[in-house]
This record gives sequence, structure tokens and C-alpha cells, in this order.
Amino acid sequence: MLVLNSGSSSVKFALLHPESGERVLGGLAEEVGTPEAVLYVQREGGEPVTEKLTDGSYQAVIARILGHLPDSGPDLIGAGHRVVHGGDRFTSSVLVDDEVVAAIRSFSPLAPLHNPKALAAIEAVRVARPGLPQAAAFDTAFHHTMPPRAFRYAVPEDWYTRYGVRRYGFHGTSYRYVSQRAAELLGRPLGDLHLVAAHLGNGCSAAAIRGGVSVDTTMGLTPMEGLVMGSRSGDVDPGMFGYLAAQAGLTVDQLTDALDTASGLAGLSGVGNDMRAVQSAAVGGNERARLALEVFVHRLAKAVAALVTGLDRLDALVFTAGIGEHSAEVRSLVLARLAFLGLAEDPEANARHGRATGGRISPDGPVLALVVPTDEELMIARDTARLVAAR
Repeated sequence: MLVLNSGSSSVKFALLHPESGERVLGGLAEEVGTPEAVLYVQREGGEPVTEKLTDGSYQAVIARILGHLPDSGPDLIGAGHRVVHGGDRFTSSVLVDDEVVAAIRSFSPLAPLHNPKALAAIEAVRVARPGLPQAAAFDTAFHHTMPPRAFRYAVPEDWYTRYGVRRYGFHGTSYRYVSQRAAELLGRPLGDLHLVAAHLGNGCSAAAIRGGVSVDTTMGLTPMEGLVMGSRSGDVDPGMFGYLAAQAGLTVDQLTDALDTASGLAGLSGVGNDMRAVQSAAVGGNERARLALEVFVHRLAKAVAALVTGLDRLDALVFTAGIGEHSAEVRSLVLARLAFLGLAEDPEANARHGRATGGRISPDGPVLALVVPTDEELMIARDTARLVAAR
């Protein structure tokens, strides 16, 4: 199964067996859509390959990725795509047809950096492999179980009924995987668990998951709401728009772009959107970087505590994605702020990212903290395999 994750200027890909999760091939194409496009390929057991692409279009990039697939071995049975926004229509992964393509396109205004690129990848696969079944897995699908009290905004009713203005939530494929994996690590039925999971990467969100079902989350209509992120602001006062329009003469497009691409850790720290760079600069005495780290942790701890109100109790806090899986400092600072929930840090386990303790980074007790590496590609591959088999 080929899994494709198409970003605004990149395509991550993996060729894997959906049952075992074994990776045969993986890699990344960067600067897609430009003359500087480059393809990095890692074949299982082989040396990494770097290939400059004379044609950086999505169609050419996908064709080159397909060209790197092994000539021998199991046949390619399908391609699965991560699609960020499925609006209120898609509550699970679906096989791609013309109607699905049109629907994904209709939600592009809600994810303008992502949905059009996913469509470009779908079309490129159609051109290169016309008969290959394709599936779309939606970031928003997992959160359709949220009750109205969690997904509705207190805005005029026709904004919701006519324009679909509501909280949709994102990172759903990741949450689906890590909640199932957390249950396995804890040796408890998923249906009995009350979890808060924090997906912390360049994009960040947290979700309350009760019995394997999403009941609340921090991202909203778009992936800009909620936590502080790499370059996204997260929550801000909407009155900021009118104020800055009047004071600075900025347009809605300029304000939105600044909140999306020049804010978050990058805007606060001045050293970029990478948490590793922020932490390093903070250790070196950079006060802006230290503030960025403190704001990030404060907002995350505040969100986790708020999400527990939808759970009745907390069994475990799960950290995942790049920052969540690799930053012991962030996890330590967050756990220290959440001691009133019964959370604490096991410093040795946390320093080793839970690798020697089955993911656990807290002392054993009624409320645990876990590090659970996410595997969205495996979930997409399994969804695609299931859909192809059921055709």
C-alpha cells in the first residue's frame, strides 16, 4: 500500500504492508511545485537516494515516487491519501471517485494550504496508474463524535446552518492510532479509557478521548485554532482583526497569513518554528525563546486541564508527534503544571522517552503519562486495504 501525505510544498510517502506495518520504502519530496524540487528515498535495507527533479510539478513528483517502487514482490493494491479537511460530510475514510474529489475541493477554503495539494496528488496517481484504487483519510473524521456543546461556536445561527462554521478538529488519524496503542500499552480495553492526547508537531492540538471516541478537541473550523504551534498563533482575540485593520492598515488576508505563517513559536522566539532551536536558544539565555517555551507550555497545560472536563476523570495523558515524542523538557514542564490532576514525572523514564517502560513517563499510579509514537501512515494503509477489499 502506498500512503501519500501532501503538504503545501512537500509530499511524504511510505510503501508498507498494512497488516504488519513493515516499511518497504519511504521518503520525502521537498520544494514541490518549484524548479528546486528534490526527492529523498529510503529503501528498506538500502542506502538513501537523493534525486533532483527537473520537473517539480505534483504530477511529475508522484510519477517519480511510483517509479521507485520495487519491480518484484507483492503488487501495489492501492494508494491512500491524508486529506486535512472533510468538512461535515466525511465521518470515515472513503474510496476516491469523482464525487469525493468534488467534495474535497469544496472544503478547500477551510484548508487552502492542504486540500488542493491532496487533490493534486490524487490526480497525479490517476494519471500514472489509472486503474489503481485510491482512498482518502480525513483528519476531521475522527472528531465527528463530538457533541454539539463541544463543536458549536456561540455565533449567529446562520453562520452554522449556511456556512458550516463549527469546530471540526484535526489530527484525527493520529488520535485514532495513539488511543488504540495506548490501550494496548496499558493492557486495558479502549472502551474503558478516558484519555487526553496531545499531538505536538509543527501543528499542535489536543483531544479528549472517552472510550476511543473524540468528545472535544482544541483545533476548530481550521487548523489555526487552539494551542501555540510552530508558526501558527493558536487562540487569539478575534477583536485583534478589527484593531490591526484600523491601526496597521492590514487586510484580512494579511492578518490571516501572519497568524498562520509568522506567529506561534517563530513569532514569539525570533529563532524559528522548530522547538529544538527554541529550547537551545532558551538555554543560551535568549529571553524571547524562553518566553516562547513558557507560553507554549502554559497554553498546552491549560488546554489539557480544560479537556478533562469532558471526560469525568483522567486515566492517562498521551504525548505524541515530533515535540510530544522527543522533547523531555516540554513534557516535564507540562506534567509539573498538572500535578493537581494526579500527574507526575518519572525523570529517568521521561529522559528515555518511555522506551524502557512501555511508554510510561510517570510513576505508576491511577493517572499516567505516556509517550506513544504515532503512525498515521499505518492507519491510512489499513483503511485503504479495508476499503479496497470491500469493493
